[in-house]
Amino acid sequence: MRTWVAVLVFLVTLACDQGSKAWARSELTVGQPVPVVEDYWDWELAHNDGMAFSQLSGSRVLLTLVAIGALIGLGVLAQRTQPEERLKRLAYALIAGGALGNLVDRVRLGAVTDFVRWRVEEHRWPIFNVADAALLVGAVLLVAEMVITRRRTVRLAA
Repeated sequence: MRTWVAVLVFLVTLACDQGSKAWARSELTVGQPVPVVEDYWDWELAHNDGMAFSQLSGSRVLLTLVAIGALIGLGVLAQRTQPEERLKRLAYALIAGGALGNLVDRVRLGAVTDFVRWRVEEHRWPIFNVADAALLVGAVLLVAEMVITRRRTVRLAA
């Protein structure tokens, strides 16, 4: 994956995140679920001033500094990837796009906009957003890249 493709993935992730959050803020009411798939998926607006699962609530400055540091670190790691490490660059782009999407909310609004609620009848998972999904997919891709690399190394050593 060429650098411009990773930059494009980063920008598309950021745009989808910010666009979907703008839609949620304009169309949804906090705490009032709107069913998408009955008993499984709702749109439900929430504002999270903490991090995942509302941990560190009220720590806006600390979370902002951590996000900025993570973005810088991701940029450095992406620059150090080898040309054949396409999956790793894709993962870094998704993680950085998600991190910046949530950082933009935290700086502009004081809290991250969440609006996707998955549930099975009464069991409800934490509300999330497109940035969170990009972060998760990016992390899974990084793990996949590590597993693939390890398997190649073991095969070559055998």
